[in-house]
Amino acid sequence: MVEELVQAAVGLGFAGAVYLMAAARVVKQYERGVVLRLGRLRSAVRGPGFTMIIPAIDRMHKVNMQIVTVPVPAQEGITRDNVTVRVDAVVYFKVVDAADAIIRVEDYRFAVSQMAQTSLRSIIGKSELDDLLSNREKLNQGLALMIDSPAIGWGVNVDRVEIKDVSLPETMKRSMARQAEATRDRRARVINADAELQASKKLAEAAAAMSDQPAALQLRLLQTVVAVAAEKNSTLVLPFPVELLRFLERSGLESKAQTELAEAAAARERLTRASADSGEPAAAEEQPPAEAHSGAEERPAAEAPRVEGAGSEPLPALEELPKVENLP
Repeated sequence: MVEELVQAAVGLGFAGAVYLMAAARVVKQYERGVVLRLGRLRSAVRGPGFTMIIPAIDRMHKVNMQIVTVPVPAQEGITRDNVTVRVDAVVYFKVVDAADAIIRVEDYRFAVSQMAQTSLRSIIGKSELDDLLSNREKLNQGLALMIDSPAIGWGVNVDRVEIKDVSLPETMKRSMARQAEATRDRRARVINADAELQASKKLAEAAAAMSDQPAALQLRLLQTVVAVAAEKNSTLVLPFPVELLRFLERSGLESKAQTELAEAAAARERLTRASADSGEPAAAEEQPPAEAHSGAEERPAAEAPRVEGAGSEPLPALEELPKVENLP
């Protein structure tokens, strides 16, 4: 009798241990337990910690309450300005109602992923290329609102949506690169022109200041020479003032004119002395040399040449010489 009681107690203990092992459940801190008893939802959601269910009658589903990151595959679409792009994104969401996430949707992760892809294609068609590239914050907010609207009924709250990358065709990339280069070139030219304008104003003020003090120009020239010589160059470029060149040119012309006047005076003096020695009037001496040479060239051959000198007289012509007859 005692042995039968001991065997029954051991059997009950073993059955109780098996039941306890089958009914015991542990819910983690970031999870919530949804219990279905004979397919019917129990109103109480099991919190974190140790809990018990009825084996073979209750079925508990654990729902993760952490923020879940779901990458959205790249979607190809045409923007409102007819540009083909590929855009991918990432969705951050979390479950706020564990019972709705189990009862209202079969797989809330897959549902959120599909809704994100559809919303992304829709937002691409409604936006322009410049908005996709520069105004992403506004697009992210619109995309999050489009995904969150149906997800609220699933017990899911979309925390944020971020557009990761926008892939453009190669031709569009080259066009944008040329546009950016032309814009930078225009800015550089405008800045250079502005700098030239300011420099011209400053140079005009400096020229006005130097015009009052001519020595300032020479000092500036010496400073430039010192600055160039400090670089240890083998060739030294010395700027030459244009005013000095003009001064030297005027000096050369004046000296040349003085030399010509001196030569003309010397020639007149020689002619005067020669006329005084020959006794001819001074009027003939004052004839220009060019006219004298031309008269000598136009003189007929029959005219007797004259040799000027002290006490000299004109030679007779050849026709006036006495004829010499043949002697016997």
